[in-house]
Amino acid sequence: MRRAEQPSRRTVLAAAVAAAVTAGAGPAAADPEAPMTTGPADPARAVPARTVDNRAWVSYTDWSGGTAKGTRAVAGTRPGLVIAKPAGTADYTDPHTGKTATWEYGTWTSPVHRLAVPATEAIVSWNARTPAGTWIQAEIKGTYTDGTSTPWYVMARWAAGDQDIRRTSVDDQGDGKSTVWTDTVAIDDASTGLRLASYRLRLTLYRKPGTKATPTVWRIGAMGSDVPDRFTVPASAPGLAKELAVPRYSQEIHKGQYPEYDNGGEAWCSPTSSQMIVEYWGGRLTAGQLDWVDPAYADPQVCHAARFTYDYQYAGCGNWPFNAAYAATFKDLQGVVTRLGSLTELETLIAAGIPAITSQSFLKEELTGAGYGTAGHLMTVVGFTAGGDVIANDPFSASNEAVRRVYRRREWENIWLRTKRYNASGKVVSGTGGICYLYFPARPSAAQRKALAAVGVRV
Repeated sequence: MRRAEQPSRRTVLAAAVAAAVTAGAGPAAADPEAPMTTGPADPARAVPARTVDNRAWVSYTDWSGGTAKGTRAVAGTRPGLVIAKPAGTADYTDPHTGKTATWEYGTWTSPVHRLAVPATEAIVSWNARTPAGTWIQAEIKGTYTDGTSTPWYVMARWAAGDQDIRRTSVDDQGDGKSTVWTDTVAIDDASTGLRLASYRLRLTLYRKPGTKATPTVWRIGAMGSDVPDRFTVPASAPGLAKELAVPRYSQEIHKGQYPEYDNGGEAWCSPTSSQMIVEYWGGRLTAGQLDWVDPAYADPQVCHAARFTYDYQYAGCGNWPFNAAYAATFKDLQGVVTRLGSLTELETLIAAGIPAITSQSFLKEELTGAGYGTAGHLMTVVGFTAGGDVIANDPFSASNEAVRRVYRRREWENIWLRTKRYNASGKVVSGTGGICYLYFPARPSAAQRKALAAVGVRV
């Protein structure tokens, strides 16, 4: 992995799986593919109490309700926030290019959101369009349960492209009570009982002076969570048999390609997974968008996803919100980062046709048939067998044809939802606690809207 495990509950962002892979292990054989029977998840089944609070600003009323300085809300089928008359200008020196430029800007600050679940962690995600000559900055400021406040933490300086600025997280932010770990604000010592009680979000929209270009932000929100420390989680009962027709892409066939983006395909589990679901929803790249990719490379869209999810500070493609933001650059798609509490919730989404990208870490022997172990890996859950086992498009496979895997329900559920685990040296390290990315239509169907609401995601 690119960096050591961090003192928050999450594992390191998904990076090179190979660093933790047992040498010589091959991909597991998948169950033969067959039509699956669709059945809704049983609402009567017990669902654990939620340990997650999601709040998103998405509507014209939401955007009109914040404090705007140089920005304005726009209505329409996809309401958003744009630059109006800029509030001023500011210089920004890009730490990754050394270039300084002057930008016009406007800001928007959300109302205070009081967390229904006082949180040990918070993750901000956004959906935006940033034409050439524009970019955005996303920040969060929390209030602790002891009445004190965090600084304004910069969670991203982001653009869909990489010509004006290099999209980046910001290191070395903390106040002695909480710390920013790439894309996550985490309480330094949750055992003290200290939590984040509330927060505000702030957006700054930038453009080149004298132009009329503007970013458009359609969605910003934060997921606060307080997932209890646990090595194991209760087993859920199977409730759905269904498989979604999600494209299958292997990261491994890109090994050695474009090593400037996190050492090449070996570390591209996150963007490879993102591209699978983007294309499931109909997202396509044009020949012009892909003309920078070596024509000898298969699946050039995976190379594109790696380049345009790359975090220049983290030096990897596994920044969770950067992947969600990438998905939302495709027409009529939204993306969020959240946590789910059970496979029952995941079944609810699959029943409505919504696949999920999940983050997990495990030893080789903890996931039968994987053939490897990892300190952090993303894969796409596309369905469940009649017996309740998980059908996953696992990008850490030797070929596209080998991507479809079937993993034992109980094993998979535990490695995904736990917050503590033992690594190969017997040391206690963190687990991801149910982290997932969800990509879905900007105008979801009634069934999709209901399923998202059931797992706490506002649309």
